[in-house]
Amino acid sequence: MNAALVVLGGLVLYVLAYRIYGRYISEKLFEQNDANPTPAVAMKDDIDYVPTKPLVLFGHHFASIAGGGPIIGPTVAMLFGYVPVWLWLVFGAIFIGAVHDLAALFTSVREKGKSMAEVAEKTLGRAGFMMFVAFTIVSLLLVTSAFLGLTATALTSMVPLDKLGLDSGQTLLRTVTGADGVAKAQIGGVASTSVIVITSFAPLLGFLIYRRQINVYLAALLAVALCVFSVFIGLSFPITFKPTTWMVILCLYTFLAAGIPVWLILQPRDFTNSFLLYAGVASLIIGGILAGINGLKMDFPAWNVAQGSAKLGSIWPFLFITVACGAISGFHSLVAGGTTSKQLGRESDARKIAYGGMLLEGLLAIGVLVAIGCGIAFSSYTSIVFPTDPSVKSNPILAFAMGVGGLLDKTMGIPAAFGCVFGILLVEGFVATTLDTAVRLNRYMFEELWSFIFGKNVPQALKSYLFNAGLCVVLMFALGYTNAFLVIWPIFGSANQLLASLALIAISVWLMNRNKRIIFTIVPAIFMMATTLYSLVLLLFTKYLPKNNYALAVMDILLIALAVGVIVLAIKKMTNMGKAVTA
Repeated sequence: MNAALVVLGGLVLYVLAYRIYGRYISEKLFEQNDANPTPAVAMKDDIDYVPTKPLVLFGHHFASIAGGGPIIGPTVAMLFGYVPVWLWLVFGAIFIGAVHDLAALFTSVREKGKSMAEVAEKTLGRAGFMMFVAFTIVSLLLVTSAFLGLTATALTSMVPLDKLGLDSGQTLLRTVTGADGVAKAQIGGVASTSVIVITSFAPLLGFLIYRRQINVYLAALLAVALCVFSVFIGLSFPITFKPTTWMVILCLYTFLAAGIPVWLILQPRDFTNSFLLYAGVASLIIGGILAGINGLKMDFPAWNVAQGSAKLGSIWPFLFITVACGAISGFHSLVAGGTTSKQLGRESDARKIAYGGMLLEGLLAIGVLVAIGCGIAFSSYTSIVFPTDPSVKSNPILAFAMGVGGLLDKTMGIPAAFGCVFGILLVEGFVATTLDTAVRLNRYMFEELWSFIFGKNVPQALKSYLFNAGLCVVLMFALGYTNAFLVIWPIFGSANQLLASLALIAISVWLMNRNKRIIFTIVPAIFMMATTLYSLVLLLFTKYLPKNNYALAVMDILLIALAVGVIVLAIKKMTNMGKAVTA
């Protein structure tokens, strides 16, 4: 298939969906009204509740939800063939993912910035709250564990010079010579330095935006300059550590970031990183269109169900949970209810940020398909993402980066080395964003759990951010250190999308309480519930128990039990509400 058709087909459908379906959800289902003061305005405290300019908030929200998911998931799922992945990215994002994100944001805004767990408490009672909190904690632990190990591997990535079209005398990238005598470029080291530089300057940018109130366009210019500067420093001074060392460093960083005001690091760093992501989306889409104009076709199997099923499992449910964030993600409801709803300045911005943000994430994922399909040979892809040598770790981030390098080289004449560096930079900043956002949200969840258990008599130690953030980080490290990426990603994807289903169930009950139509939320909830519960059962009996992986087996069983508990409560609640209406 011509590469341009892959890109333009998705783009046209997304634009139509945003203008028609997204508007209907905002204006008809939730009756948006800018006369309603949002929690950010009514409860402003300059710590969590901060009215934020739409451009800045979109950058923070998009960077938080996008992370590495829409890149890593589709990269791995490409083994099934690009056509089934494209179909799920387009129609899943339009009718399930974007609806989920927008509904979660509106519900949280109308409930004074409450989290999805608190919404579950209001709709399903205290038992529903407890189960939702416990489920969320496990889900976030799996999110952080999956990305921790993957990030550490990617930050140590090295590529043979000949793969980048460079000779041994080149001076663009720092090189090392391996035991096999092959000179390799320290691609991961460039990204490492860039992430460190951007994070280090984030407090200054946050001070200028929120304390000095500088013009948002000037702030954008400074953010772009910081991105360029960080890359320049990275090329000159790539930082390299062993994967385990990176895991420890990332744990320490997320521990500290979990208690710092959002305006100091999270918002300005996400705002800065968002420009790398915008540039990445634009490059991939333009590259895909130019590839089509130049007659390039997707050099991957359109359908490859047999090989994909052999490696990943049957196409249903494993295609859906492998793609993960590119089509729907429960993590987005946590971001919407945890941070975005507390920063939304007016209700009319919700569709742009939530529905638009999910569609842009889907478009990024489609760009990933084109980069992989046109920029890297299928044999190279499989050797990097599904290595046969057990001592070699799967590295989908590197496969994507090499795909970007190949695509930009073929379509724009940009040297593959530059494209590869850009590709890995594109992912790494956002994987780190996913980590610190998820740890912060999990800290909130633990605090809510202790309040549920102890009521008003929560021990002082359990109220401390140091204890709760530390608990999140220790559990994240333990699980990420002991499980390979390809082992933990399926249960992460299942938990993530099951969380989305539970959020949609809670939202459906919330809408039903207000005599609103729930077909737009309950149908996606039922489909995702069936898909994810089936995947968890298969993982339990075909992967974890046979291989004595008791840690993941216990988590798997816990996720199933909690999900079933929420479903039972929701059915009882809806049945009682239906009886009350007919009585």
